[in-house]
Formats: sequence, structure tokens, C-alpha cells
Amino acid sequence: MTSKSLRKAIEQLNQDQQRGQVMAADCPSRIVLGHITSRWGVLVLVMLLERTHRFSELRRAVGGVSEKMLAQTLEVLAHDGLVLRVAHQVVPPHVEYSLTPLGREAAQRLEVLVDWIEDNFPLIKQAQEAAALKAA
Repeated sequence: MTSKSLRKAIEQLNQDQQRGQVMAADCPSRIVLGHITSRWGVLVLVMLLERTHRFSELRRAVGGVSEKMLAQTLEVLAHDGLVLRVAHQVVPPHVEYSLTPLGREAAQRLEVLVDWIEDNFPLIKQAQEAAALKAA
């Protein structure tokens, strides 16, 4: 093996060790997958694509989310480096949430899925009704 091919092999090994393996049961990237693809994670990330939002704006915009679930979702997305939380030192306290560059990339990919679901919902609903008739 030449020194060039050895360097390339070592470089590849280092890259493989850093890359997540979501199909592996014990890979921590699965936790991140869960955060991003949770119902509230998807909706919050897509909502933040529009612009920076305050907590109360997000709560109103994401129908059905409780204050507790929204706070937990924002906390884990911020921990994963997808959402930026900025607390302004004013009275009353003012906290804003926006996407990091990594979060914007994830949200743009999710937006495609959300749009696909909305566009194809009539067909999905039809398939669900057909499956319900078969089961009955």
C-alpha cells in the first residue's frame, strides 16, 4: 500500500467514524432523527423557515401544541444545533427563536415532505377510507 492510499484509507476511516448511522440501533443520530421528525419538531422547523418567532407566536401558529411540548421541542432542537434561542434582557423578558444554518437545511428538506403530504392528502384520505372498508 502506498503512503497516498494509506492516507486516503485513514481519511475514509475518520469520515466513517464521524458520520451518523441511523440504521444502527445504538447510534445517537437516531435521537436527533426523533427530534427532527417528531410531529412538533417538523412543524416548528417548517414554521421557523418563514422568519424568527417569539414563543407565543409559535404556540399560536402550531395548532394543538401545548406550552410544555413546545418548550421541550424548542429545547431539544436548540441542543441539536438546529434552533437558535435568543433571550433579550428587557422587561418583560423577550425570547426569540430562529433557525441556524443547519436547522434551515433540515427545515427546507422537511418542507418538501410537508408540501407533498398536503398536496397528496386527498389521495391519502381515499386510501385510508378504502383500507377501512376492507377491514370492516
